Amino acid sequence: MPQPTVLTVILNYKTAPMTLRAAQAARAAMDGISGEIVIVDNASRDGSFETISDHVASNEWDRVRVLQAGRNGGFGAGNNVGIRAGLSDGTAPDYIYVLNSDAFPAPDAIAHLLRYLEDHPGTGFAGSYIHGEDGETHLTTFRFPSVLSEFEGSIKFGPVSRLLKGSAIPVQTPGEDRIVDWLAGASLMMRRTVLDEIGLFDETFFLYFEETDLCLRAGRAGYSTAFVRKSEVAHIGSVTTGMKDWAKVPGYWFDSRLHYFVKNHGAFYAGCATLAHLAGGGLHWLRCLVTRKPSDVKPHLLTTMARHDLRALGRALFVSKRGKSGPGSPAIGE
Repeated sequence: MPQPTVLTVILNYKTAPMTLRAAQAARAAMDGISGEIVIVDNASRDGSFETISDHVASNEWDRVRVLQAGRNGGFGAGNNVGIRAGLSDGTAPDYIYVLNSDAFPAPDAIAHLLRYLEDHPGTGFAGSYIHGEDGETHLTTFRFPSVLSEFEGSIKFGPVSRLLKGSAIPVQTPGEDRIVDWLAGASLMMRRTVLDEIGLFDETFFLYFEETDLCLRAGRAGYSTAFVRKSEVAHIGSVTTGMKDWAKVPGYWFDSRLHYFVKNHGAFYAGCATLAHLAGGGLHWLRCLVTRKPSDVKPHLLTTMARHDLRALGRALFVSKRGKSGPGSPAIGE
C-alpha cells in the first residue's frame, strides 16, 4: 500500500529569515514522510522571494519549492497558491499541512497529525498543540462565533461569562486529543478530499476568520476538526500581522468578521451579532467608567464596528431590494 503524501505549505510575507527557520523545522518533521514543502512568497517585494530561493538552491534543499504569489491577497489566498500548486510531479497530495512562517514543528509533529487523520477517516482537519518558545501554552482551540459569544466576549464580566460559558469562543486547551469546532491555522493538516468537496480558503477574507469559515464548512459537510495533543509546535505569534502592537483594530478585521456572519448565517443574524457585541461592549465601557478601572478594548472599536456594519448591512439591504427586479447583488464588502 503506497504511503500517504503530504504537501506542507508555508506562507511568507516579509519575514524571510524566520520563514527559512520554519522551513528547516518542517524539513526535519517531514523526514520519513512522503511529500514536499512549498514556500509561497505573498508578494513581499522586499527581496524575500530572492533570499529564500537562493537559500533553498545553495543549500540544495530537496523536496522544497519556492513560489511567488504575485499579489498579496491575504492569508487564505496565499495558502491557496501553494495548495493549488500540488506536488511537483503534477499529482495531488493526500493531505495539505499549513504551517505559519513563525511556527516551528517538533520533529514528530507532522507525523502525529498524519497518523491521527489516517486513523480517523471521519476527521477532516487536525491541528497541533501550540506553545510559545518559552513553553507557555497558546490558546488555539475554539467554538464557532455566535450572537451569545459576541455578547459574552465584549461584556468581559465574570458572572455573565459563567452563565454563557457554553457559548464562549475560547475552549481551554485540552490535555488530550479532542474534537473542537475550529482551530487556529498556525499548524493545521487538512484532508485533500475534504478540500475537494468544500473548497479552499475563502479569499474574501484578507486575514482572520478564514480558518473559522473553513472548519465550519467542513463541519457542515460532516467532517470534524481535531486537536492532537502530541503534535507540538513552537510559535512566536503575530509577527506578520503585528496584532500585539495594534494601536487600533484594522479595517480588514471588521470586514472579515462581518463577512463570516453574513456568509454563514445571513444578514439578519449578522446584525444581531453586531448589536450583541455593541451592547456587551457598551456595558463593559460603562462598568469601567463607574469603577474607574482601565479597559483593554482597542480605541474606537465599538464606534468603528457600528459605522462599518451599519453601512455594509444597509448597503446590502438596499441592493437586495433592487435585486428583486434587477441583476444579481454584490457581496457585503464589495
